[in-house]
Amino acid sequence: MAANSMIELSDQELVELSRFVEEKYGIVLIKKKMLIQGRLSHMLRERGITSFRDYMNILYKDTTNTEITSFLNKITTNHSYFMRESEHFDFLTKQVLPYLEANRPSKVLRIWSAGCSAGQEAYTVAMAIDEYFGTRKAGWDTSILATDISMNVLSRAKAAVYPAADIKDISPQWRSKYFVQKGADQFQVCDKIRKEVIFRPFNLMDPIPFKNPFDLILCRNVMIYFDMETKEKLVERFYNHTVSGGYLFIGHSEGINRSATRFQYIKPAIYRK
Repeated sequence: MAANSMIELSDQELVELSRFVEEKYGIVLIKKKMLIQGRLSHMLRERGITSFRDYMNILYKDTTNTEITSFLNKITTNHSYFMRESEHFDFLTKQVLPYLEANRPSKVLRIWSAGCSAGQEAYTVAMAIDEYFGTRKAGWDTSILATDISMNVLSRAKAAVYPAADIKDISPQWRSKYFVQKGADQFQVCDKIRKEVIFRPFNLMDPIPFKNPFDLILCRNVMIYFDMETKEKLVERFYNHTVSGGYLFIGHSEGINRSATRFQYIKPAIYRK
């Protein structure tokens, strides 16, 4: 086999692998044959695995989730950056936070970044909250829960070190206030903001285990991998774990079937209970 040739994934193997991944993680791969072959062939060859059948047998027997996590890292795009879809952060600052400040006498906010990738979204929210409250912040509990199925991206999120390209949309004021330069092209989120975010592994296909409902759930650019039925079921679970008056932010490339959800449409990619 040539060093750069792809290992063939048969149609039968594709159907079987797709069913396995969709049942476990909700991710639809049936039309991704070339992507799977392209992204995995090199890794398989490096490990001395000569067929997708042998690799799938390894996946099925993996009880630690290490193998399946590695697979998901390869076939999904964990691309994110700070201030991605900045309209959300404008709305957060101008609409959501003033409403919550006026309506949360407990001074506790519950925010969930679901499918948080390497943490850029959750840290951006934490910075927006810190900027909004200013000196009033000391009296509030605004810690953010951030979850992902990938232990790899969660490790990167906890380290909070990013290339300069990831913070290109951050203002110079925020850059000096919330980041520490770690080299010519590396920046780390400051300790104050890092302490605001709690990272946990979680599969969005599992029942949501968190007892208290959320004021804001962000699930942006995650549901693009799901079919409509899976997406609608997930949105319904989000609804059941959102407080009355709370918000759901999704990605601008995603849509929710408005006739199938109890969330109220506010504006593109923003919904409210």
